[in-house]
Amino acid sequence: MTVSIDKTFASGTDSPWLVGNARLTNLSGQLLGAHIAHAGLIMFWAGSITIIEVLRFIPGVPMHEQAMTLLPHLATLGWGVGVEGEVVNTYPYFVVGIVHLIASAVLGAGGLFHVFRGPKVLHSAGGIVAKFHYEWNDPKKLGFILGSHLIVLGLGAFLLVLKAMFFGGIYDALLGNVRLIGNPTLDPRIIFGYLVGLKDGSWNLLGMASVDNLEDVIGGHIWVGLMLILGGIWHVFIPPFSWVRRIFPIQNGEEILSYSLLGLALMGFISIPFVAYNQIVYPIEFYGYDRLGRANIQLFLGIIAFCGYIWHSWRSRQINP
Repeated sequence: MTVSIDKTFASGTDSPWLVGNARLTNLSGQLLGAHIAHAGLIMFWAGSITIIEVLRFIPGVPMHEQAMTLLPHLATLGWGVGVEGEVVNTYPYFVVGIVHLIASAVLGAGGLFHVFRGPKVLHSAGGIVAKFHYEWNDPKKLGFILGSHLIVLGLGAFLLVLKAMFFGGIYDALLGNVRLIGNPTLDPRIIFGYLVGLKDGSWNLLGMASVDNLEDVIGGHIWVGLMLILGGIWHVFIPPFSWVRRIFPIQNGEEILSYSLLGLALMGFISIPFVAYNQIVYPIEFYGYDRLGRANIQLFLGIIAFCGYIWHSWRSRQINP
């Protein structure tokens, strides 16, 4: 196998800091290490910021007045809060932070191992390791990778469902307390109506962000989790059809990255009306009334991701014009 480690930017311009992990495109082992290390950095950020916010938390003062970033999300999940969203116990937040820090250490160690000690190309290691090697123009292998990611995302959606239905419940802004969601909405007409902006039989400008009860929220996560897992199983065993590959060509790592960034941009844009206006998913007890600043951050991140999509899509055209 011929391995290229070309680090040039494009058209002979040497800008390796812009290329980033693209220099590892053909080094499946080292690219895996970088991927794991990035996950470790994300975990470290989440854990460290959570611990910092726990240490500076002032009881009796609303979280949004203390400019909290992560604790409001944990409170929305029903941890450490009581009537009217009052924080009665910060210990669960501390535990969550520590678990994330431990996970970051494990992931970081795994990333360093794959970068410095593991095989640079998984194919060269032979045995079971070689099964995890991939080629960018191999639809079957890329379908397997995509399917595996979708299954993990689906399981993540069901973690929220389990928390809401069986393990303590989540905070209900309408009730002003934490409760179990015993009867989630499963009617596809209601759940999928949100996709086209239908709420109670009439069109709503907010679309999915018009949801106003936790039964619909959790029911939506059940549907999303099922679709992700079933879609993941499909992609694990069935490679993308030829007509799909014509619409979404996959010839190099830049194209894969561009599609991923487009998905991130889409999620950022979808979240904007939720952050700005929805008071079920973002209760005012934790996030306050004026959330346009937070929504603008989501907009900014979505724009950055979309610019990354354009950038790497252009890069892929330089590789395969």
